[in-house]
Amino acid sequence: MLNRNSIKKAFPIYGLLVMIALIMMSATRTYSGTFVLSASKDTSVQLLRFDSVMLELSGAPDEELIDAPEIQLNNQAEDFVSSYLKVNDRELQKIKDRSESCFTVMDKIFAEKNLPLELKYLAVIESQLKPKIVSRAGAMGAWQLMPVTARHFKLKVGGQYDERGNVYKSTIAAAKYLEYLHKIFGDWLLVIASYNSGPGKVLAAIKKSGSRDFWKLQQYLPKETRAHVKKFISTHYFFEGEGGICTVTRSEADAYRKKMNEYVASQNKKYEDLQRVRAEEWNVENTTTGTIAGNE
Repeated sequence: MLNRNSIKKAFPIYGLLVMIALIMMSATRTYSGTFVLSASKDTSVQLLRFDSVMLELSGAPDEELIDAPEIQLNNQAEDFVSSYLKVNDRELQKIKDRSESCFTVMDKIFAEKNLPLELKYLAVIESQLKPKIVSRAGAMGAWQLMPVTARHFKLKVGGQYDERGNVYKSTIAAAKYLEYLHKIFGDWLLVIASYNSGPGKVLAAIKKSGSRDFWKLQQYLPKETRAHVKKFISTHYFFEGEGGICTVTRSEADAYRKKMNEYVASQNKKYEDLQRVRAEEWNVENTTTGTIAGNE
């Protein structure tokens, strides 16, 4: 099974970041080490961010997170991801080596829109981050936007200056499109699928399959679209070393959220128990000291 440990052996992970989506919740860490969950007071927070605010436990040391739940790779994608990473390792590394300028722009725009930053890996499989590339179908730029889509999101198309070739402006348009698709599907894998084939084909697949789970409806999607989603997952694993909220279905994300809620609760209980023991030890020590002092 392709999991976080096997990926770590192949690709380095910089820093420790455990993320979880909690519905309209945010997290702060007190000096006692307890993870405190509280309702978000930020009314500007969009539900688009995984339908929640992201919880980051990045302040916790490794030993406290060793048993934290991991986002698992769906077993229907394991063979594809393993093969894709093996065949495309060298090319992906070349893209990574020249990705900093593009990713800096994309991160800024996605952060402003409360979109997962990892969506930038969609541009890797769309264009290999080449801003001037044009497909046979007429799609152009890092995000391979078709003329009609680009114009809908206010980009100038054609002529001497086509804004689809501008990384900053095209990323804004792509972010708006991804935001629009997420409002329709509420599932990042379906968003990636519809970005490739169009929302109509994904909606048709949902109707035919009777499911909104990508792994159940994928057989009703074009072969290219099925592969596109798995290429995105593979690329995410290459750059991140592990899965994320964009590599799982909505139901898988909900299951992970539940596990993380339970994990946070267990961590809190552990800290509370530790605090109680320390308080009892402190009371005993000071009571004993006080008694001796009184006898003197």
